[in-house]
Amino acid sequence: MKKIIVLDTTLRDGEQVQGVKLNLYEKLKIADQLKNLNVDIIDAGFPAGSTQDFKSVESISKKLGSYTAISAIARAVKEDIDLAYKCLRFADNPLIHISIGASDIHIEKKLRKTREQILIQSSEAISYAKRLCNNIQYSVEDATRADFNYLWDNIENAVKAGATIINIADTVGFGLPEEFGDLVKKINYNLKNLNENAILSVHCHNDMGLATANTLAAIKNGADKIEATINGVGERAGNAALEEIAMALKVRDSYYNAYTSIISTELKKTSRLVSYIMGLDVAANKAIVGGNAFVHSSGIHKAGAIKSRDVYEIIHSEDIGNEESDIILTMHSGRSELKDALSKLGFEKLADEELNKIFDKFQEIVELKKEVYDYDLYYLIESIVDINPDLGDEIIEKRKNLYELVELQVISNSIFPSASVKIKRGDKTYKKSSIGNGVVDALYTAIKEVAELEVDLREYKISSISKGKEALGKVTINLSYNKKSYISRAIDTDIIKASALAFINALNNIIMDKNK
Repeated sequence: MKKIIVLDTTLRDGEQVQGVKLNLYEKLKIADQLKNLNVDIIDAGFPAGSTQDFKSVESISKKLGSYTAISAIARAVKEDIDLAYKCLRFADNPLIHISIGASDIHIEKKLRKTREQILIQSSEAISYAKRLCNNIQYSVEDATRADFNYLWDNIENAVKAGATIINIADTVGFGLPEEFGDLVKKINYNLKNLNENAILSVHCHNDMGLATANTLAAIKNGADKIEATINGVGERAGNAALEEIAMALKVRDSYYNAYTSIISTELKKTSRLVSYIMGLDVAANKAIVGGNAFVHSSGIHKAGAIKSRDVYEIIHSEDIGNEESDIILTMHSGRSELKDALSKLGFEKLADEELNKIFDKFQEIVELKKEVYDYDLYYLIESIVDINPDLGDEIIEKRKNLYELVELQVISNSIFPSASVKIKRGDKTYKKSSIGNGVVDALYTAIKEVAELEVDLREYKISSISKGKEALGKVTINLSYNKKSYISRAIDTDIIKASALAFINALNNIIMDKNK
């Protein structure tokens, strides 16, 4: 089985997202996590681009250069190459990456040179870089729109000058999977006949939504190395998504006969970090790392997933370092999903008559709430106490340890944002007030003081649903002593209340987990 080399370019090409500019601390934080993810090469930046870029590449080389290969890009000019090597010399395995256009559009309109001039310039640049560094990557930019005969002349010229990696760049996302696969196959055949040790790489952009498909087609047709970004970030429509490629090779390894060294259980953590630092939300339906990637809402799907996760999951959420798959009770949920949820709370021996009555009540509630959570299920159980009086004491016993929001008040200002909460637990009512860095921080601090649970807020998100009339609050918290994660959601027309309910639901999940 073939090992595919993975270069992550989140810090270079990925940073080119409009409005994103990472500082040194942020780049080092992401680079350190990329090391944990076990990428083969970190593309650290463009040293000639700015003083800050130079310092970033240099710092990453110093800190992580003994753990993983570090790359820096340069134009095919001596000054850029000198700056790249000056940064990379601290790394054990430095890679100077030289890039120049290969299509007539780039040569004539961007570079304003002739084909022959490009061949001379690239050859001289590679030969010069080779005196400084053993590993030289040469990228033929806009390769998918280049004339093939000239493209091959360019590649052959680069290999003879000393390039060890040839990178086929679909710079504008023009390629189609079948077409791109054929191009890579043709180049790979010629390249390995020219130099069997030369590495063939691909770099795909997502302008037509085909970056991942094109990259996988390239692997199937002989590519040795791929370039990608976390969450598919990058300018315009972004780059090939590293997490999608890694998991496609893991799930379909027998088809591709290839694998990567990516530690898949670090994928979700890496995705969250990049999303947080760049300030770019990951789409809920994004493959692998999206918020809904392992959420089952359809009644048929949930019924199947309850019987066996493999029915509707080709990847399990824990494979990427995520929490368990979410089966959310919505208006699409049927009796079997409701029965399973009740069973997990300890109500396992319900008669058909009892379940039918609970389900009728559930349908009334879900019309109003859109989503029903574990806490709500205790109230649903109350609807059958008249049929089964013995459940009354059991409900009281199970529910008395859970928290219920009675009232809240927040004061938002730039000096002392504050929050006050009134929370009920069993027959006791608690009141707490707190200040914070903002009203949500103050609110969560007050709630934590009531709960007296050692938890860390890992993720908080509020979003609009139902045409802006309602807000969905979502939180992820960790228990401080064992780092176990709990995710919870809540919906309300008030964004502050939705935030509070989501946090309280998460705390109740901890309590119910302990009770189990």
